[in-house]
Amino acid sequence: MNIKINTDKIYSVFEGFGASGAWWAQEVGGWTHTDPKSGIAVRDEISRLLYDKDYGIGLRTYRYNIGAGSAHSGNGDIPMRMRRTESFDAGEGKYDFRRDENAAYMMNRAAKDGADEIILFVNSPIERLTKNGWSHLKKTQIMRDNLAQKNYKAFADYCLDVTEHFVSEGLPVKYLSPINEPIWIWTGGQEGCHYSPWSAAKVMKCFADEMQKRPTLSGVKLSGVESGDIRWFNKSYTRALMKYESVRNRIDSVDVHSYFLKFPIPLPVKFMDDRHGFLRRYRKWLDKHYPDLPVKMSEWCHMQGGRDKTMKSALVMANVIYDDISILNVTSWQHWIAVSEVDYCDGLIYINLNDKTYEMTKRYYATGNFSKYIPYGSKRVDVSSDDNEIKLLAFDSGESIIVIAINDTDKVKTVSIPDCENAEIIVTDNNNDLVEYPFESGKTHITPESVNTIIYKKR
Repeated sequence: MNIKINTDKIYSVFEGFGASGAWWAQEVGGWTHTDPKSGIAVRDEISRLLYDKDYGIGLRTYRYNIGAGSAHSGNGDIPMRMRRTESFDAGEGKYDFRRDENAAYMMNRAAKDGADEIILFVNSPIERLTKNGWSHLKKTQIMRDNLAQKNYKAFADYCLDVTEHFVSEGLPVKYLSPINEPIWIWTGGQEGCHYSPWSAAKVMKCFADEMQKRPTLSGVKLSGVESGDIRWFNKSYTRALMKYESVRNRIDSVDVHSYFLKFPIPLPVKFMDDRHGFLRRYRKWLDKHYPDLPVKMSEWCHMQGGRDKTMKSALVMANVIYDDISILNVTSWQHWIAVSEVDYCDGLIYINLNDKTYEMTKRYYATGNFSKYIPYGSKRVDVSSDDNEIKLLAFDSGESIIVIAINDTDKVKTVSIPDCENAEIIVTDNNNDLVEYPFESGKTHITPESVNTIIYKKR
């Protein structure tokens, strides 16, 4: 297989990879016992593994959840303790920033270890401001917004006060996302708030207008609206979001979630199962109506039951990253959560609550094939080959060319890159975890079921 790279054809400037601290950080942030492997606190070791570029995989973005306060009130139908959050709200106009100390610790530690972009995101407004006093709708309140328009400004003021607090502490807060997955009904299980496209846009406008009044937040942008499924209503929410000039001036991208792989049963309407088709249509619509508006993918996990630490789940993830970058042309890609305590495919690292230990996954290492080696600001450039079984992405960092090669077949592939000298290949497969090998004479082998990073200096 011959790989050809055209650095003159540039698709986008890539910003990096990240993950959120919901809701593991409020647990792991209290794990001060020593990790036997590293000799430091377990909480610090987990942060280094995620955010340190030399020691770990160098995630750039940390997403911190501004909670609604269900952990204090006990309100709502949220059976899992870790999905209840603390809030800083201590009464109208009063704050207690001693709260949520474990999660705040992990955010600070991530910034120390290398995260240079923090996004503050909200699942639900604080309970004091919601219509029903809960952080989600009751079962009889389907399809209703849980935030009255009269409380938009109070909601904005609260979130902006919290943002100013973290900015004043020197944290690299770059974005505030007031709305998360507004299309869903949110009648339990976790904090969440439904918004129609137009009410979501009005909330964002209120935030943009209020942010303009605060010089201390001049370096903070809005992000949103983080629609929850790549199939549904992305155009509606984007169109509504872009209606207001103040919002357009305060955002530099539209953020979406990339959920939806395939329906578990065959569907009579074929296009409903065509993920690539949904990505292509949304990209085509954006190019037509908002050609200068970048897209960021701010949340995804492999929505499958069971703890899968193998290459099977890692390859599912790698293919989604490839699709989102190559088809939707996203400029940033973020995991839902970095750490998971449940039997589900939704973390890079698994933790065990009974003995406060952690386990690594192949998803972690395969993410590192991207996040550890593609520098911030790299240009995504054209790449092609004569073997359509290998999925390729290429980036120009200015000094080096970085090629991602995904082989989800059961065959060994021989790869050749013309004019490539002193290169290396970093391999994650069933037997390797980000292991570096020399790439001699411009030719190497790619193992079955693998994610690979090829790096060589530009001439």
